[in-house]
Amino acid sequence: MKMLDLGDVRLHYRVDGPDTGAPVVFANSLGTDLRLWDLVLPFLPDGLRIIRYDKRGHGLSSCPQSPYAMGALVTDAEKLLDHLEVRDCVFVGLSIGGMIAQGLAVKRLDMIRAMVLSNTAAKIGTPDLWADRIDSVRAGGIESLADAVMDRWFSKDFRALPELELWRNMLTQQNDEGYMGCSAAISGTDFFTTTAGLRLPTLGIAGAEDGSTPPDMVRETVDLIPGSQFHIIRKAGHLPCVEQPEEYGAILTRFLKEVGHV
Repeated sequence: MKMLDLGDVRLHYRVDGPDTGAPVVFANSLGTDLRLWDLVLPFLPDGLRIIRYDKRGHGLSSCPQSPYAMGALVTDAEKLLDHLEVRDCVFVGLSIGGMIAQGLAVKRLDMIRAMVLSNTAAKIGTPDLWADRIDSVRAGGIESLADAVMDRWFSKDFRALPELELWRNMLTQQNDEGYMGCSAAISGTDFFTTTAGLRLPTLGIAGAEDGSTPPDMVRETVDLIPGSQFHIIRKAGHLPCVEQPEEYGAILTRFLKEVGHV
């Protein structure tokens, strides 16, 4: 575990694997930290340089005062990868992490040779929806949203398992200010025009029971990029890397091989 001081924020990040390995960067969803990917990593090929980080206001990173702009989140990722001298990575982003992937690909295509847009979209929700959620967190903390978030995040079968509490706890232990800040960033983001101009290998992944970014929403965004692929994972909601890690890892591994990254 390491910390990078960017001035207005300090980012917690972790690098696993050899320095000479092909870099794969993972960006998390709203309300989760870098442990989101723990279950998937054992199903990926050996020898990769795995880079994970907590976005501002989440996990062990510092928490600037909200609101945040999506441009700041993209710049955070850019500065981290510059610090790590990363070029030609495969960038895997889930939900807001997928928005960061789109923004970074537009800004620094030298950094990203291919990307995975998982359970995300060029635009998620409406300003009114996000304003309501921000108001709810301001009034009652993340706890006030937690049960509804679990319904959107996970399939019905998973919600009956004791492991659900792990993810509910992860959500509620995030910083309220960080959650509100990143919610504001999502609210202000519409990447339809810029993402439609991208030309790089892209894989879209959706969960069949995703209540936050349903499969049709993910497909609509992925289809903006010519030659892209799309895959639906059954029996999974917004976090298929948690519910179906073996299948998620197999899909990701196949894509890494197809783009010559392993």
